[in-house]
Amino acid sequence: MKLNFLLLAFLMTTLTYSQTEISTRLTDIAIAPQADHIKADITTLVGFGTRHTLSDTISKTRGIGAARRWVKSAYDRISKDCNGCLEVSYQKALVSKDDKRIFKDVEIVNVLAIQRGTKYPNKYVIMTGDIDSRVSNPNNATSDSPGANDNATGLAGTIEAARVLSKYKFPISIIYVGLSGEEQGLHGGTSLAKFAKEQGWELVGVLNNDMIGNIEGIDGVIDNTSFRIFSEAISPTISEKEIRAMRFYGGEVDGASRQLARYVARLAETYMTNLKPMMIYRLDRFGRGGHHRPFNDLGFTGVRIMETHENYNRQHQDIRIENGIKYGDVLEGVNFEYAAKLTAVNCLTLASLASATAKPKNVLIGGAVQASTTLTWDAVVDDDLLGYKIYWRDTTSPQWQNSRFVGKLNKFTLENIVIDNYFFGVASISKNGAESLVQFPQGLIKN
Repeated sequence: MKLNFLLLAFLMTTLTYSQTEISTRLTDIAIAPQADHIKADITTLVGFGTRHTLSDTISKTRGIGAARRWVKSAYDRISKDCNGCLEVSYQKALVSKDDKRIFKDVEIVNVLAIQRGTKYPNKYVIMTGDIDSRVSNPNNATSDSPGANDNATGLAGTIEAARVLSKYKFPISIIYVGLSGEEQGLHGGTSLAKFAKEQGWELVGVLNNDMIGNIEGIDGVIDNTSFRIFSEAISPTISEKEIRAMRFYGGEVDGASRQLARYVARLAETYMTNLKPMMIYRLDRFGRGGHHRPFNDLGFTGVRIMETHENYNRQHQDIRIENGIKYGDVLEGVNFEYAAKLTAVNCLTLASLASATAKPKNVLIGGAVQASTTLTWDAVVDDDLLGYKIYWRDTTSPQWQNSRFVGKLNKFTLENIVIDNYFFGVASISKNGAESLVQFPQGLIKN
């Protein structure tokens, strides 16, 4: 009994110390993004006139070509400040004319800045923002299309995240991406997702930031204290067998992307002040799309982070005044302090995931017609592993409500917790206190 007590005391002390270590870093990161930096970068992006995917690529001052070269130079400057810690490059793909939104063959060019992990260089967490913009006619590649909020905010936030996090080192790699071709059919994300698949990248998660600066909604609400996280319920790549199992055992709201949404929300609730996450149980806004979807389509984990209240008088509009209403996505419609807060949410998530050990695999569950619930999982092989945490929640709760740290065991029984009444999951805990995404049970324990 005395030995067990001492072991428990040691585990609690170790976990408390580790949580303090990661918490200290995340507390600093939460207040690091600067609104002035984001404002300056958005102003520069707006200054290119139009960033339409099929706009000028030769001019040094106008069009998508000048914009993406500037994005690369911004990453290069950040890399210089951190002694070359970023690997900056273009990732390209040719998209053929389709007589829809691609009215001529065009090269889609993404800009990548990779902050290579110290331990797992081929394992990645990704943050994206979009370079391109548009006006009312999606094929108008010449008119001024400032795209101040949609999506210079997401791109400026991604660049600012690189500034903030390049001051640290992480076991896992982080990629900061400026994607192109979003308005013409999600081409940049499609290209990068395919490239990641071909290269065998292990993607922990993708954070797509698309419009993170508007606080004055078309619904008349002014709100700088909330944001939305869109996530698909389950991956489109799961098997028919897995889908059938959900009918009996649950899991239809517990896919990997939904777990990432919960992870983002929990970090925001813990470290951000006056900022409420709103998890939306939908892939994206109704009938619309974003650049996380191509990653989801290939089975990767990804979510969309964005403002709560959109203003359709500003999105995808020619700049004009009509019936006394101002239309157009211009600088005056962006709240830079709000964009900085949503950038901080991304920084927290990137830093936490890039510091964490891998999530458990082969999580199994049992406990039918019993008073208690048992879970098993494969051990995570990593010398930075502290142990595992079991989570459970009411079946109608959007967020995990209860947890128990169980050390390095890979089988544990929750006494007097009836399996019928809850959903369960398991996360790994690193010695630095960072947690992995929660893994929902993938099968049943066979007696």
